[in-house]
Amino acid sequence: MITSAYSFVALLLAVAGGLKLLEAKSRWKIFEFLPAIVMLYFVVMLMSTFGFWQQTEVINQAYAQLKQNILPAMIFLMLLNSDLRQIRKLGGKIILAFFAAAISIGIAFILAFILFQSALAEGAWKTLAALSGSWMGGTGNMAAIQMALDVPDASMGYTLLIDSIDYALWVMLLLALVPYAKRFAKWTGADTSQLDEVGQNLSSDSKQVSGDQTTSLLFLLAASLVVSVGTQQLAEWLPTSAFFTHTTWTVLIVTVLGVLAAMTPISKLFGAVELSNLMLYLIIGLIASRANFAELAAAPTYILMGMVILLLHGLMMLVFAKLFKFDLFTCGVASLANIGGVASAPILAAAYSRALIPIGVLMAMLGYIIGTGGGLVVGKVLSLIAA
Repeated sequence: MITSAYSFVALLLAVAGGLKLLEAKSRWKIFEFLPAIVMLYFVVMLMSTFGFWQQTEVINQAYAQLKQNILPAMIFLMLLNSDLRQIRKLGGKIILAFFAAAISIGIAFILAFILFQSALAEGAWKTLAALSGSWMGGTGNMAAIQMALDVPDASMGYTLLIDSIDYALWVMLLLALVPYAKRFAKWTGADTSQLDEVGQNLSSDSKQVSGDQTTSLLFLLAASLVVSVGTQQLAEWLPTSAFFTHTTWTVLIVTVLGVLAAMTPISKLFGAVELSNLMLYLIIGLIASRANFAELAAAPTYILMGMVILLLHGLMMLVFAKLFKFDLFTCGVASLANIGGVASAPILAAAYSRALIPIGVLMAMLGYIIGTGGGLVVGKVLSLIAA
């Protein structure tokens, strides 16, 4: 049994690295439905259930310090690729579709919570707020909301279950609908002539990272850690309430700083994606290390609730499509840019045309910007309903 902090962190990183390598080198179909980062959660949770480590004082201290300080640094790095000037080039209708998808997801969470509230555990609104952040942005936003709302790590198992199982079904459905794009456009009255032109312009105008790799990595790592310390200190000076805690302020401030930094030369340095991904894997491992399979007894209810959320979201997107004359590509990628993020939105875009891949990427980046704030808004509404 592991009792030292160093061995504990080393084991988490070893599991993360092994799973990521296995995903990259093997051809196992399971990784198409359960990416390495989701597998990491369940593998570490299984190890926690069987007592691979003891929650000693040094391990608990390392867990708290790493999670508290790495998360703001990760958010800052994650947002460096979210340049609002590039996102603006998507065009009004595509951006409108993205926000329509985000709003419909938020409304769907609220309606589903009202329907399922009696079957959910006390405080489940926090878990669903974290999931809504993920489905408006990505896993990083989910982790940010978990930190901001102090969601118990044990409850995050439900979030990952919904985020993997229901999300996989949604991706398959959207890919299956690709052949019906022309029929859908005829039904909505959409004009698809501008999509290829927008995609080609974004491809030729894409941002390239530059600089010596070691220098860039060292600078970005230092900058992100300094931002983490600085924002936490600044948050200590701001007024708080039951909802806006010091942690909530930290997450919001670092989000603003990341968006602003994305419009500076810092964003062109190599390594922001790589470093933020490393931090994300460590954070997911830390969260899972406090979870237990015995606490997932209500999993079927949460999975069913996730399906209801997606159904409500899909129905609302049909209404928006008819109202604003969206084509199927715009609706599908806007939805997946929210729910799946940068890992899957470009895949759906490529199913229509490779020229449209940059649109999928930029829409997913926009999700990183709004995911944390959107999830916190949903969480506030859910908390009022639960009161």
